Amino acid sequence: MTNLTAILFVAGFAALLIFIIVAYNGLVRSRNQVLNGWNQIDVQLKRRHDLIPNLVETVKGYMKHEQQTLENVTKARNLAQQAQGRAGQIAAEGALGAALANLFAVVENYPDLKANQNFLSLQEEITSTESRIAFSRQFYNDSVMEYNNVRQTFPTVTVATLFNFSEEPYWKLGSAEERSAPKVSFQS
Repeated sequence: MTNLTAILFVAGFAALLIFIIVAYNGLVRSRNQVLNGWNQIDVQLKRRHDLIPNLVETVKGYMKHEQQTLENVTKARNLAQQAQGRAGQIAAEGALGAALANLFAVVENYPDLKANQNFLSLQEEITSTESRIAFSRQFYNDSVMEYNNVRQTFPTVTVATLFNFSEEPYWKLGSAEERSAPKVSFQS
């Protein structure tokens, strides 16, 4: 009987060890997918940050009465570049997106600016970048959902807890400003 008990004990231990290894590797793969998604967003955010100074300089000459709008964009960009952690970056980038949307809404009041080739080119690049950011956010959020589901389901949750796999944040729209469409008003 002792041989059978020893064999069962070893088989049970081996099964548990295999489960832990498989669960751990699955969590690592899922976490790496989240990190990859975040890095894809980061590439697009860098592109956005690089375009903003050129946009502000192009717009400055036309929008003499809209200095506060330009300052808000510049301030939001600086805060986004200095943001720490994913949650901080998500919030700061949301504020930057809202500031850019407001800038483009104000531009509607300046027909000469809307016809400027430099502005049109920068607007197209930023619009393209915003689309890439949106696709990257979708991929990131899908990866976060998959990872968090794996991390929270039984029995993998035991391995996740044992090895400190923490929950990842979704990229959500935070402020009411981000959720609402910019107001456009045409002055005559």
